Amino acid sequence: MTSIQQTLASTLPVHQDQFYGGRWYETQGGEIGQSLSPADGTAVGSFSWGSPTDVDRAVEAAQSGFEQWSQVAPLERAKIMREVASVIRANCADLAFLDAADGGNPVAEMTRDVLNAANQWDFFAGLVTELKGASIPVGPNAVNFSVREPMGVVARIVAFNHPLMFTAAKAAAPIAAGNSVIMKPPEQAPLSALRLAELIGNLLPDGVFNVLTGGAVVGAALTSHENVAMVTLIGSVPTGRAVMRGASQGLKPILLELGGKNALVAFADADPDEVAEAAVRGMNFTWCGQSCGSTSRLFLHDAIHDAVVSRIKDHVARFQPGLPTDPATTMGALVSEVQYKKTLDYIDVAKGEGATLLHGGKRPDRQELKNGFFVEPTIFVDVKQSMRIAREEVFGPILSVLRWSDWASMIFDVNSVEYGLTGSIWTNDLNLAHLTAARIKSGFIWINEVSKHFLGTPFGGFKQSGIGREECLGELLAFTQEKNIHIRLR
Repeated sequence: MTSIQQTLASTLPVHQDQFYGGRWYETQGGEIGQSLSPADGTAVGSFSWGSPTDVDRAVEAAQSGFEQWSQVAPLERAKIMREVASVIRANCADLAFLDAADGGNPVAEMTRDVLNAANQWDFFAGLVTELKGASIPVGPNAVNFSVREPMGVVARIVAFNHPLMFTAAKAAAPIAAGNSVIMKPPEQAPLSALRLAELIGNLLPDGVFNVLTGGAVVGAALTSHENVAMVTLIGSVPTGRAVMRGASQGLKPILLELGGKNALVAFADADPDEVAEAAVRGMNFTWCGQSCGSTSRLFLHDAIHDAVVSRIKDHVARFQPGLPTDPATTMGALVSEVQYKKTLDYIDVAKGEGATLLHGGKRPDRQELKNGFFVEPTIFVDVKQSMRIAREEVFGPILSVLRWSDWASMIFDVNSVEYGLTGSIWTNDLNLAHLTAARIKSGFIWINEVSKHFLGTPFGGFKQSGIGREECLGELLAFTQEKNIHIRLR
């Protein structure tokens, strides 16, 4: 057994079943499947493909957990949540290694993911006393005020690009607000969620934190279940529409963080080397561009276009595909064969539509990567907004470079896609930066920065990129409902 195999064996979850009500249960009518390594296609570990019966039982357990948890005082909830954060941090190395082996992202980056998740438990624990209502003046003979109450059972369906971080972090806000949660981790990389349940599931009252693994059947059953009070999704636009349809039957609120085809806009006065570095960093090549926030369209002003393009190769050179479990790896594997083939198809389409390949565009040559879903960081120039790689979300390591000279035409092209999640603007002209930020139809804009999230600031999209905001007080409030109370004074 190699050292990697030994480390993996020590980090795998003991359980492969469904976790709800504080216990592990065999799947009811589902099957046991294997989660495959994106690095070589071998089996990493086992998990259950859940069924609607599993969903029914989990919702019942979560409802019981909610009835208990909602009565726990806010500061006591916060105390328990901080214990959860501590346990996540204490197991950081194991969780990061497991995510790298199962999901294909580099272990160094997954370490940051785990710590980010722990930070969000602490962050929302610190906001529990901000779940405030308001008093409303209605006259001298009455008192009128509002209070915020938790929703009930919340189902959160998360994506494969940050398996542990999403499963852990997205449970924090609804739990802080007094709800119970059922987390559905990605079917492509579910193992870290099972390990998380082993670590933190029993720190909370039974039924407060639950994990159901499986595919679309589980997601659909959760979305439409009459006793699920609210549903959220991190995923694709088509899946978001399916969640809306399912939730509409119960008129239940939703929170959606969907796709993006984001633009980085560089003006004539921007420093070419800074823009080149930002363009590469904004693509999130570390996890193969599998990020809804990636700035996958680079709009370069004609005056600096050639200077930036000439520098991009130098900056992208530091991203070399490698084994995800190697701490030195700077770029991992695509999560599945589906994503791998999709990316290669888009590369062929781009060439066919007339884009010029500047860098990458193929599987790396290294022998140890031959069985994995690896694609080199890929950059196309001479891209037009009418091309598919400039209009459609690839969710792979492909950067499209577009040249512009007229501001109004550039703004039109930036806004011509159905998405509106992030955007990045590079200029030293503060007035121009503000004017451009006001015109770009996206929910999160960086100026002379890219890619970074700042806990406490609202993250979310316009148009088809989603509904609602996360990583902020607004996310916490979204998991409450407001009740007004009127008292007539005698």
